[in-house]
Amino acid sequence: MRKFILSVIVLSLVGLVSPLKAQLNDGHERLKNHINSVVEKVEEAESPLHKREILDGSLEEMIQAIDKIKEKKSISESDKKGLAVFKDNLVDRKNELNGLNGFKKVPNNQLNQYANYIQQNVEQADAVTISVTTALLIVIILLLL
Repeated sequence: MRKFILSVIVLSLVGLVSPLKAQLNDGHERLKNHINSVVEKVEEAESPLHKREILDGSLEEMIQAIDKIKEKKSISESDKKGLAVFKDNLVDRKNELNGLNGFKKVPNNQLNQYANYIQQNVEQADAVTISVTTALLIVIILLLL
């Protein structure tokens, strides 16, 4: 009887941990999916003004999400450094989009291509600079904004 109860407890714990592990491993993928949906919205938008607003708003939301995550004590120092690099990259993309801080403003007729460029840029930076758990936190915070 004890073996049966122990087996049930172990199986229950495995059942609880497996979905959590899958969610954590899915952090980078969820961030990529978020960026992909932004690109799709940009490509579907008809006016350059609307395209620019979508890109600017999305970049600002990611910057805010990173700022909120960096404040958490549970984030490792290496993730904090990675987040700083990731944020700097996003700020540069936002400045380039709007022609600020020495960047030339992205022309209206190139906004779809720029959205794809941002997507590739963010996916590469994401994979290199932050952990899976931190990527998932970014997605969660983006959903709450």
